[in-house]
Amino acid sequence: MVVEPERVSVLKPGPPPRGDYILYWMQHAQRAEENPALEYAAAEAARLRLPLVVLFVRAPYPSATEAHYRFLLAGLVETARALEDRGARFVLCRGDPPREAAALSRRAVLAVCDAGWTRPELAWRREFAERSACPVIRVDGEAVVPVEAASGKPEWSAFTLRRKIEGAVAGYAGRISPAVDLPRDGRGLDIEGPRQLPREPDGPIRPGYPGDRVPEQTALPPPGPSAAEARFEIFLDTRLDRYDGDRNDPNLDGTSGMSPYLHFGQISPVRLARRVLERGGPGAAPFLEQLVVRRELAMNLVRYLPDGYDRWEGLPDWSRRTLEEASGDRREYVYSREDFEAARTHDPYWNAAQNQLVRTGTIHNYMRMYWGKKILEWSAGPREAFASALYLNDRYALDGRDPDGYAGVAWCFGRHDRPWTGRRVFGTVRYMNASGLRRKFDADAYARTWAWA
Repeated sequence: MVVEPERVSVLKPGPPPRGDYILYWMQHAQRAEENPALEYAAAEAARLRLPLVVLFVRAPYPSATEAHYRFLLAGLVETARALEDRGARFVLCRGDPPREAAALSRRAVLAVCDAGWTRPELAWRREFAERSACPVIRVDGEAVVPVEAASGKPEWSAFTLRRKIEGAVAGYAGRISPAVDLPRDGRGLDIEGPRQLPREPDGPIRPGYPGDRVPEQTALPPPGPSAAEARFEIFLDTRLDRYDGDRNDPNLDGTSGMSPYLHFGQISPVRLARRVLERGGPGAAPFLEQLVVRRELAMNLVRYLPDGYDRWEGLPDWSRRTLEEASGDRREYVYSREDFEAARTHDPYWNAAQNQLVRTGTIHNYMRMYWGKKILEWSAGPREAFASALYLNDRYALDGRDPDGYAGVAWCFGRHDRPWTGRRVFGTVRYMNASGLRRKFDADAYARTWAWA
């Protein structure tokens, strides 16, 4: 068994037609190692003694910027080389993903796609299944515990999901998707499309509008599967044992830094979980809580609330009601989205978090909570605040446009939380303040680090 059956879903049933190859439409899982969708397709190619074709479609994705595409393309250069070294034919094209994949399916015996749970990703796979000329199989390799096997409904909180999956984590993490040998070399197949990806452009990133700070994103982490693996090995060797104590202090390099790589599918979450379980120690359990429970709670949100995870109307009834009731409360400060984007607030800690987001493509998780709570507190109203937080996260975070990002923003507005004591502006939604930051870590040192605008 190359892939656990619960990772596999039939999107389009039917008898396989005659064809020239097995098609793997790679979109989310952009890696050549420990990729269950790839290995499922490779196993079918080996069984039928057919070549394997791997397709990636570069498409305009909502809110993605040039910085995001550079990170993606640089990682794909490495992945494409590894796929070709295995004997697969790699095809890159620009266009509409389901249409391009359907075009290649006309010569395929079977098509395999990876899983993606955001609204655009679900729509792409649904349309591909409708258009495909051959049967279509979807393989979920981007969760340790497969999303639909973990739960069949939206979960209220981490507590309710944890009870369902914690006993299964070791079993799933212990499995390796072995690299299947390809008996037929597909590299010589006559298929329209370039074999090699273009290198990222050498020129500077141009702003998309006045006030756009994407050109400032000059301190992003190195992209690609090899960079992800190297970074994680350093984390295991030097920081895992201190993870539980260090991860909430943004002045310490206490986290794994894996979120961007997971977002682009450049490293397997199953591999990360397995390596941590093998290493053990005091940091293993809290790390797995974040990698598996919290991350997959976000996937659960997006999977089972596809029309609401990024919309005001999708927030819990209690939080929307209390925020609307408090919307007329006097706010000590009111800032526009442009003020937030430029880090022009009175609060040096908030400004530092926004500057860190812009420069590095990420905010330390504890500061992201504060960042979102203050956007709620300092916007003209809660709906405007929710839209601003989503916009800034999607535009500047490398791991924006991701279930984790959507759940993180929604948490600031009450999702996966409970009502607290009522207060001005927040109603019964949880409140955070600067005093709380200073009690947990040296917030002034953090502000000094990211004080530039």
